[in-house]
Amino acid sequence: MASRSVNKVILIGHLGKDAETRFTAGGAARTTFPLATNYRYKDPQTGEWKEETEWHNIVLWRQENLANYLTRGQQVYVEGRIQTRAYEDRETGQKRYMTEIVAQNVLLLGTRATEAPAIEESAAQVPARGVQKATTPPEEPFSEEITDDDVPF
Repeated sequence: MASRSVNKVILIGHLGKDAETRFTAGGAARTTFPLATNYRYKDPQTGEWKEETEWHNIVLWRQENLANYLTRGQQVYVEGRIQTRAYEDRETGQKRYMTEIVAQNVLLLGTRATEAPAIEESAAQVPARGVQKATTPPEEPFSEEITDDDVPF
């Protein structure tokens, strides 16, 4: 029996800068943006609340029309998989590695979500590429409410 594995990532965070779309030689759109997620915890030594920010490189294929809606500060839900790729540094010739989240589903959250484009294709036709409007954000994994003051930029 073949063994199974899972490579699934779910993130809710804020864009660190506007999304950029470039096209491959074959004409496929590749949209990228950095996503910040925060982890808040209480320091057991001091009792103070501390926060750590993790940055993720997000890659979204064949959705060039979304770059206008993926702007700095926008809160998004991203579902996808982790991918690490190797490349050669042009300046030093050394082998480098880059870890990215290849997005399969992106939801715009917050107040800007109402401006999202209407999706013409059904989810069955494009199972993991569509962007959907969020009517209510998913439940937060902790009880503290995140405000605009919590965003690190």
